[in-house]
Amino acid sequence: QVLLVESGGGLVQAGGSLRLSCAASGRTFDSKAMAWFRQPPGKEREFVAAINWNGLNTYYANSVKGRFTISRDNAKNSVYLQMSALEPEDTALYYCAINKYPALRSVTHYSDRTTFEYWGQGTQVTVSS
Repeated sequence: QVLLVESGGGLVQAGGSLRLSCAASGRTFDSKAMAWFRQPPGKEREFVAAINWNGLNTYYANSVKGRFTISRDNAKNSVYLQMSALEPEDTALYYCAINKYPALRSVTHYSDRTTFEYWGQGTQVTVSS
């Protein structure tokens, strides 16, 4: 059984930083792209960042570009999201996800949730003003 477990969420003041982690178990995902999505209160789930299977290509939503950094450690079957300069608008439930493919070509492709095969349960990030 595949299980994705996110951690690292919490309450932080605006301008602060958090590092989210997502550990996968049940099988190895070193040949799959991975990503982070988020769902703000009362809104749809939205794409945040993605990384291809070997970590050489990363993709970001415009709203987080320059502030967030996605990375992965295939030896640990894990993906991370370093978040800096956090804003109240970043408040959301953050999910990690594993794609069906090793790599996609663009943010538009990664934003398509149907290409993701496995999802975590989410970790809450709350940014106070």
